[in-house]
Amino acid sequence: MDITYHYPPELFQLLVDAIPRLCRAKKDVLLFFRGAGVETRIYSDLERKLAVDPNEVNKFGMTRAVLSRLNEAGEATLRERREVLKRVVEFEDFSTCWPDDQLEAKGLVAQIHKVINVKDSFTRMRQEREAELAKHRKAREEEARVKEKRRDRLRGIRQEFFRLFGHDDAQERGKLLEVVLNRLFKEYGISVREAFSRVANLGEGIVEQIDGVIELDGEIYLVEMKWLKVKSDVNDVSRHLVRVFTRDATRGIFISYSDYTPAAIQTCREALAKAVIVLCKLDEIVALLNEERDLREFLKAKVRRAVLDKEPMANIEV
Repeated sequence: MDITYHYPPELFQLLVDAIPRLCRAKKDVLLFFRGAGVETRIYSDLERKLAVDPNEVNKFGMTRAVLSRLNEAGEATLRERREVLKRVVEFEDFSTCWPDDQLEAKGLVAQIHKVINVKDSFTRMRQEREAELAKHRKAREEEARVKEKRRDRLRGIRQEFFRLFGHDDAQERGKLLEVVLNRLFKEYGISVREAFSRVANLGEGIVEQIDGVIELDGEIYLVEMKWLKVKSDVNDVSRHLVRVFTRDATRGIFISYSDYTPAAIQTCREALAKAVIVLCKLDEIVALLNEERDLREFLKAKVRRAVLDKEPMANIEV
């Protein structure tokens, strides 16, 4: 709150002591307030008393009365309170004061300067603190909005997953699975490239189909996605292993709608001697979305189990 909105007690008393000493005569006190823009109605009764019987009022009583009324008026007299304060702190010609009042008047004006500086410092600190709190509050609100938007997008991806289960065309369903999973990877900032084909230079046509590429902790993973009614077997995973082995410093992730045969898991376990291979089931991804778990942490945990425990198909709880 502005220090002039209501004079605090210590400042109020200093003004009551200072203004009468800055003004030689009782009429000068009223002229001081008039010069500060205080309306006549605020001190008209004092003016009448002064005209009828000057001994009935004194400078200190008049000053206290006017300042009290200005304080009580609240926001309506904010401008006048500011102007009164300004006229006091800018007072320089103390030769106009009574000789006996000059030294004390200077001291009072100096004290008022000090009070204002201290109050203003606290006001600035409070304002800065409030601004900082408002900034943090706004940041939290923005973070909450971003998280909620992300939840909405993930719910949309989850719904697309569910719609796949009712799709009759197996080939079309497989293509849609690639699209949905790549959207999911992108949402977690780990997608590098969506499905692409490699075509031979000599006109043989497409020689290799890659469902997706992701980057995790600085490592590149080729992603294969399968929606098969039967379990993914050695032939299914072997084709993906070939793609991984023919690329230097590349790893592999295989995601299957169905389970894996023991032989397929063992083949991948043996392949871990040459490259990191991770096996996932689609229902693991769906469960992750339902429970709003982190895909990046899930995959990193899978990779750790594959590297440390030689378990390409480890069950992970993140």
